[in-house]
Amino acid sequence: MEILFQTWPWYVSGFLIGMVMLSLIYFGKTFGMSTNLRSLCAMTGVGKKVGFFDFDWKAQRWNLLVVLGAMLGGFVAVHFMSDASNVAINPKTIVQLTQLGIDAPNGKLLPDALFGNAVFLSPKKILILIIGGILIGFGTRYASGCTSGHAIYGLSSLQLPSLKAVIGFFIGGLIMAHFILPLIF
Repeated sequence: MEILFQTWPWYVSGFLIGMVMLSLIYFGKTFGMSTNLRSLCAMTGVGKKVGFFDFDWKAQRWNLLVVLGAMLGGFVAVHFMSDASNVAINPKTIVQLTQLGIDAPNGKLLPDALFGNAVFLSPKKILILIIGGILIGFGTRYASGCTSGHAIYGLSSLQLPSLKAVIGFFIGGLIMAHFILPLIF
């Protein structure tokens, strides 16, 4: 039982993810979290006004369990299995974050300057969250899927559009980390 509450090595986690992807391909299912947002909107009946949401969402019902499992798993992991001492941040990264005015997440998984409740007291940070959310939503729709769908499922099923999307994600992440983030903070 002790092994469940420790950080798993990459080769165990990677193998398990690979087996899940193999079973999804075998059963003809696709994986991705953003698909669920479309299903949730279709469930509300908005498909009567917007053609994009007019589809048989019940065929994707199984995928809604993935979202529920991710939420439940995240709750269990944070509240019962979280051990921030396992997080080893490169000292150079800590120096770069400090230069941007972002504190190191000492004993936590995420820095408070970006993910703490104080974010909601700053109009600038609220605006950053809103604009970032809109850009992520637009990018997910424009790329026909999210990072998990393309990088995990799309690459494992050898889809060329997913390879292009993942390359775009990496380039966008590098641009954000090295050019835009220093301008914002």
